[in-house]
Amino acid sequence: MKLLLISMGCAKNGTDSERLAAMLKEAGHALAAPEEKQADAAILNTCGFIQDAVKENVDAILDLEAMKERGDVKKIVVIGCLVNRYEAELRAEIPSVDLWARVGEWGSVIKFLADEAHDTPPAGGTPSLLRVLLPGAAPWSRSLKVSEGCGAACSYCTIPAIRGPLVSVPIGVLIAEAKSLAADGAKEICMVAQDITDYGRDMYGQPEAASLIRRLSAALDPDMWLRVMYANPDGITPEFLDALLESENVPRYLDMPIQHIDDEILAAMNRGSSAGIRSVISRLRAADPSFAIRTTLMVGFPGETEEKFRALLDFIEEAELDRVGVFPYSPEEGTASAQQAAGTPVPDEVKAERVCRLMEAQASISRRRGSAMIGRTLKVLVEDEDDSGSSPSGTAWGRSYRDAPEVDGLVCISISAGVAARGERVRVGEFAKVKIDDAEDHDLFGTLAF
Repeated sequence: MKLLLISMGCAKNGTDSERLAAMLKEAGHALAAPEEKQADAAILNTCGFIQDAVKENVDAILDLEAMKERGDVKKIVVIGCLVNRYEAELRAEIPSVDLWARVGEWGSVIKFLADEAHDTPPAGGTPSLLRVLLPGAAPWSRSLKVSEGCGAACSYCTIPAIRGPLVSVPIGVLIAEAKSLAADGAKEICMVAQDITDYGRDMYGQPEAASLIRRLSAALDPDMWLRVMYANPDGITPEFLDALLESENVPRYLDMPIQHIDDEILAAMNRGSSAGIRSVISRLRAADPSFAIRTTLMVGFPGETEEKFRALLDFIEEAELDRVGVFPYSPEEGTASAQQAAGTPVPDEVKAERVCRLMEAQASISRRRGSAMIGRTLKVLVEDEDDSGSSPSGTAWGRSYRDAPEVDGLVCISISAGVAARGERVRVGEFAKVKIDDAEDHDLFGTLAF
C-alpha cells in the first residue's frame, strides 16, 4: 500500500514516526511524498501537549477527512499523543477515522493495514531498519530520543499523563542507534527527551546524562555535532556541565527551558530556583562567553503580577540569552495548576501583550549576541542553496553551533565571485567555513571561507 505518514509536534514525536516508518517499510508498504495528492491510507502521528496543539491536530484530522471524502485517501489512521489524551471524545466526534491508536501501538497499525490489504502481517521482532527517514526530511540532521515519558511533576504539564513516567533507553542501544544514524548520513545528532538531565534515573538508580553525553561523543566522529536539547536546569549538575564543555563534538550550545525567574512562580510551577538558573548560566559563560543558551519562557502563569513579569524582563537583559521562545500559560485539563487555580488568573490579552514585550526585548539581545560573532569564522551545516544552477556562485543557508534545527536562526552564506572562480562551493548536507560579516535580530550573514 502507498501510505501518507504525517508527523506533528516535537522532535521526540518525529523519532516515533521514523520508527513506525521502518516497520511499515518492513511490512512492504511505500511512503508517499508530502506533495503527493493520493494514497491508500493516511497516518497522522499527533501532538496533544497544549490546547493550541490540540486544535492544530484536530484541524489536520479534519483535512484528512476531507481528502477521504474526495477519494484522495481510502483510510485514515490517527495515532499518538492526542489519542492518549482524548481518545473517547475523538472517537465520538470524528467517526470517519478508521483506526485510533495510542503512543507505541504500532503493531495495531501494521495489523490494520495488513487486514485492509488482505496481506499477512510480518512476524514480530525488531524492524530490519531501525528508523526510516520520512520523505522530504533532511538526512543530515537527526534526533536521538534517549528516554520516554517524564519523572518530573511540573504543575502545568500534561506530558506525564500523556506519555507516562520516565523510561530510559539503555546507553548501549543509544550508541548503536547513533552510529546507525551517522552511517545513514547524519552530520548532526540532537539528543532529545522530556528532560535529558534525568536520563537513567529509572534504570541506573541515578541520572547518568553526563556519562551518556561522554560515551556518545566518544562513539561518534569528532567532526559531527552532538547537540543537547531539553535540559531542565533543576537537574544540571557540575558533571553534566563538564561533559558539555569537554566533549569535542558537542557544540557550545544548550537548550535549557527555565519558564520563569520569579521564585514564587517557580515554586507554583513545581520547578527549581532562580539561584540555580543563574548558577548554570554563570558557569557556562565563565567557561566560554560565546556559549549559546536557548530557553523557553512562560508568561501569564496564575499569580504573575506586573512586578513579577518585569523581573523576567530584567533577567533576560541580565543573562543575555541567545535564543528565547515565549509562550502564554494555558490551563490544561488535568494538570495541578489548572485544578488548584492557585494565584490570580492573568487575562488572555495581558498574556499576549507580555509575549510581545518579551520578544521585542529579546530581539535586541539576540542581535547583540549575534553581532559578537562578526569577524569570526564559524563552522556551518549547509541546508539550502538559492542558486540551483551550474554556477558555484550565489547564496546558501545553514546553521552554526548556535542554531538548533527549526527553532533558531540561520546563517546566510554569500559565495563570492573569486571563490566561485576557483571552483569552490558549498554542498547541502555538509559543513562549510563561513566568515561572519553582519548580524540581524536572529540571523547571521557571512562569506564562504576556505
